[in-house]
Amino acid sequence: MKIPATPEGVAAIEETIASGISVNATLIFSSERHEAVMEAYTRGLERATAHGLDVAQIHSVASVFISRVDSEVDARLATLGRKDLSGRAGVANALTVFDQYEHFFSSSRFAALAARGANRQRPLWASTGTKNPDYPDTLYVSDLVAEGVVNTMPEKTLRAFADHGDVHSTIEGRGAEGAAVLAEIARAGVDLAEVFSTLEENGVKSFLASWDDLVGSLETSMDLPRGKD
Repeated sequence: MKIPATPEGVAAIEETIASGISVNATLIFSSERHEAVMEAYTRGLERATAHGLDVAQIHSVASVFISRVDSEVDARLATLGRKDLSGRAGVANALTVFDQYEHFFSSSRFAALAARGANRQRPLWASTGTKNPDYPDTLYVSDLVAEGVVNTMPEKTLRAFADHGDVHSTIEGRGAEGAAVLAEIARAGVDLAEVFSTLEENGVKSFLASWDDLVGSLETSMDLPRGKD
């Protein structure tokens, strides 16, 4: 089940995992929200264990959006006259997220769940097609290689990587590097908390629009009045 990682969604993620249902926690933009999602997943597993459920059958990914971060940050950097920092926020943010993942799921707390067969909540890189034509078309693939991570490349990016992609060194242990880049961007005048809030709000609106379109299509195909059961 796909659940947006809004504050309300985080609570729903815990409840869904506790019920034994696998979850794609999506629309994650900040490391703070990613931490909340990992906590919700773990609490859900602990509750599922207490209820006697087989946690080995429960899976989850934490979908972190990459290129949208660069698009929003780059626009703000341009108004501040700091284009020299453009195209760095998305990857840097992902580095901090992966660093969290490494530490969180190496803890003794999760080890107790892993002993019962629990699976790690894998990071999933979403929005990995480059939106800026000035950037390499494989940027969010080559620069985000890590064991156990999912990268949902759009077809255009997949074909580009198959044609000329290069696997760089893995991102393990590079969390401090990512944090340093984000700190530099913040010092330049970009309010990253506002960036992440804006992206989340826009993402939820997009999800709602897609849901309304789906419901409308079903109502039309079933010849039902709009808005009726």
